[in-house]
Amino acid sequence: MNVFKKTSLALCVNAAILASAAGVSTSALAEESAKNADVVGVEVIEVTARKRTENIKEVPISVSALTPKKLEVLGSSGMDVRALSAKVPSLLIESSFGRTFPRFYIRGLGNTDFDLLASQPVSLIYDDVVLENALTKGMPMFDIERVEVLRGPQGTLFGRNTPAGIVKVQSKKPTQDFDASVSASYGSFDTTDLRVAVGGSLTDTLSARVALLQQDRDDWIDNKAPGFEAEDQLGGYSETAGRLQLLWEPSDEFSALFNYHFRDAEADARVFRANIIKPGTNELVDDFDRETVFHDAASRNNQTVDMKGASLRLEYDMGDHTLTSVTGYESAEMFSVGDIDGGYGASFLPEMGPGFIPFPSETGARMPDHKQITQEIRIASNDLGKFDYQFGYFLFDEDLTINNLSFDTLGGGAQNGIAIQKMETSAWAVFASLDYEVSDKLTINGGLRYSDDKRDWDGELVQSPFGAPSFTESNNVQDSQVSGDLSASYKLNDETNVYARLARGYRAPSIQGRSLLFSANSTTADSETVDSVETGFKSVFLENTARVDGSVYYYVVNDQQLTAVGGTGNVASLLNADKSVGYGFELDSEYFVTDDLVLTASVSYNHTELQDKNVAVPGCGGGCTVTSPLNGDGLALIDGNSLPQSPEWISNFAARWTKEIADGELYIYTDWSYRSEVNFFLYESTEFTGDGLLEGGIRVGYEWYTDGAEYEVAVFGRNITDEEQLTGAIDFNNLTGYVNEPRFWGVEFKANFF
Repeated sequence: MNVFKKTSLALCVNAAILASAAGVSTSALAEESAKNADVVGVEVIEVTARKRTENIKEVPISVSALTPKKLEVLGSSGMDVRALSAKVPSLLIESSFGRTFPRFYIRGLGNTDFDLLASQPVSLIYDDVVLENALTKGMPMFDIERVEVLRGPQGTLFGRNTPAGIVKVQSKKPTQDFDASVSASYGSFDTTDLRVAVGGSLTDTLSARVALLQQDRDDWIDNKAPGFEAEDQLGGYSETAGRLQLLWEPSDEFSALFNYHFRDAEADARVFRANIIKPGTNELVDDFDRETVFHDAASRNNQTVDMKGASLRLEYDMGDHTLTSVTGYESAEMFSVGDIDGGYGASFLPEMGPGFIPFPSETGARMPDHKQITQEIRIASNDLGKFDYQFGYFLFDEDLTINNLSFDTLGGGAQNGIAIQKMETSAWAVFASLDYEVSDKLTINGGLRYSDDKRDWDGELVQSPFGAPSFTESNNVQDSQVSGDLSASYKLNDETNVYARLARGYRAPSIQGRSLLFSANSTTADSETVDSVETGFKSVFLENTARVDGSVYYYVVNDQQLTAVGGTGNVASLLNADKSVGYGFELDSEYFVTDDLVLTASVSYNHTELQDKNVAVPGCGGGCTVTSPLNGDGLALIDGNSLPQSPEWISNFAARWTKEIADGELYIYTDWSYRSEVNFFLYESTEFTGDGLLEGGIRVGYEWYTDGAEYEVAVFGRNITDEEQLTGAIDFNNLTGYVNEPRFWGVEFKANFF
């Protein structure tokens, strides 16, 4: 079976790290072929979940990983980071902003707020640098070595805003060995995707790697609003991203890795569709057409993003210890405006539609200035014996400015409102972690982190769309917290390890000022803390051809940060609920049925429940049926509700079959993912509930090899059943929502040279 003889199985099996769902990538870098020439089956996987390279089987954390092959398959339709949603257990990613503002949820914990100041309980770490603002979390994933998903609180080594977990992205680093790759694809909606990467030595001590991404899609959604008719007006995008890395290794003890990266993107903002939900149900209306909208502001529905960043990682091996320094700088600018009411006209005009449009709404946001600086210094011991440890210091500083905007749709889109928010965030932390090998079978790990956070916020209403007088306001929040974890890993036998873990994480206090356009009050939320208990196992058996991993967990969130969004008046305010609880399990498996057939399957169950009898939020700005009980003020009580965008079930299945033909290999690959029903908002309603979503993909290709090169041609499809399902809604003035990505077919050519 050539695929295992010609490629690196060790790298491909990364796709199956613990809960990697459909990680069936069974081919990777051809230059590793000799090393793995006769190996078929599950191999040792190394991850950096604890900031050091470790065998995944020894790490007492529920963690998943995805390899380049798997990432390429999932993103083959030109999809952004949301392609990872529901592809590993307990992970969901969604956005009401389009391609620029992903919101991450792990084990049901996330934040549905779409404001540019909103914090998330899931942190994104990209090349060892935390990307704090949700806008920066949309950085494309290309030329990637590995993506790890760490589930549960990560309060010791990663600190603030990690109570739910972490998505950790690692790009391919430069080496002294030459390698190059190119891939090009073409598909539905005239979508093109070009990726190029080249790496190798410049001198005996200096290596470099350059990677570029270019993605484009033509507009494909027609606008049929009377007086605004236009074919192919929405749905397109153009995205350019690049990365330059330089690795200097003057000795065996010291290395310096410099990383510069950028993103330049232009796309349509999220396409909202008015009244696409049947009243009294959560079904799409009978005449729903994914390729048609009725907008009176479609010509201005646009979004641009400009990101730049750099980092410097210094590492010095002192023998018994390694000193590591990671310095990061990120900056971002963006502008986005959208037709929020999703239709045309208004109830006080001669025409409106589709359905009832009480009044037009066209709003936007601009981030003219954003700067983030991070610094981490840590010292880690190098296999000293029974004791190993690491300790360090972390510094975070962020300054940003946000303009919240409104526009007069009936006046041709002239700006009629602007509120300016400025916020400075400063945080620092010290941390330490210790591993103690009690015996050959039992290892105990514990860690603590002290964090100090402060946010200073200033808001100014410059122009009100309702003629309100201008004003200024200031606010601040500050807190310090101790977080940490305690875990034990026990080698039950040669095939199975079991572990148990207690962990505490926290989310720093927040400020919300988006309502300045409509009211004079900012809102704040105190820190939330999460206490979690988890136990699990990791096993490889049947002569190394099968893997089954599992975990069971329970957590309590104290002072849960929530954002009440929508309702009459379209309010947006922060609040703390008394607590919420969550519990569930995750199972992941991989099985080499034969040398030519590999199956993977995973499933997760996540139950979440808000517990606060006194918290009530506005419910339903227009047209929906609220099923939560109401208090005397007509507000919806949310006690007992599940967290928004928190499906109870996420499952995946994938299969890859291969057949040797001539000097290459034919393969057929299919993957399917499912997430169960979700609530879109804090309150429950009939209309604002998303039914279960099942999406499938297929890829048929041929790989062949020559001296120094590997080639592949393939045809592929994503969402091949063309499933149409609500994935989110706008609680504003009508039953406005948005749907999942359409069916996509494409062809691709890839080549690797080494």
